[in-house]
Amino acid sequence: MAWTQQEVRELKEGRYMIIDEEPCRILSIQMSKPGKHGEAKARIDAVGVFDGSKRSVVFPVKHKVQVPMIGKKQAQVLSLTNTEVQLMDLETYETFSMPIAEEVKGQLTPGTEIQYVDAMGKRRITKA
Repeated sequence: MAWTQQEVRELKEGRYMIIDEEPCRILSIQMSKPGKHGEAKARIDAVGVFDGSKRSVVFPVKHKVQVPMIGKKQAQVLSLTNTEVQLMDLETYETFSMPIAEEVKGQLTPGTEIQYVDAMGKRRITKA
């Protein structure tokens, strides 16, 4: 299982949740007061970890949402092509290839260590 469940009132800014099947980092949470016939609601603004698009959702504070299990890992750059980088995880020694993101182009060299996130079967380089 790549996620757990949590109530909306337990979420905090900077943490993660799943919106539209995409892991997202929470940017802000605004709580409203309970109404005459309803319960308090929370408006959550978040940004996708892998696609970078902004999303907003509104849920009752007692609503359960999915929270992704995000692993921050270290890897070593083994080789580079124009479009792909081959990496080796420094903990498991697993080797894998992934496309080079625009924000890290030109910063990768073979033999250097990088940081990447791993969530829900997807990977992305965060620090080169």
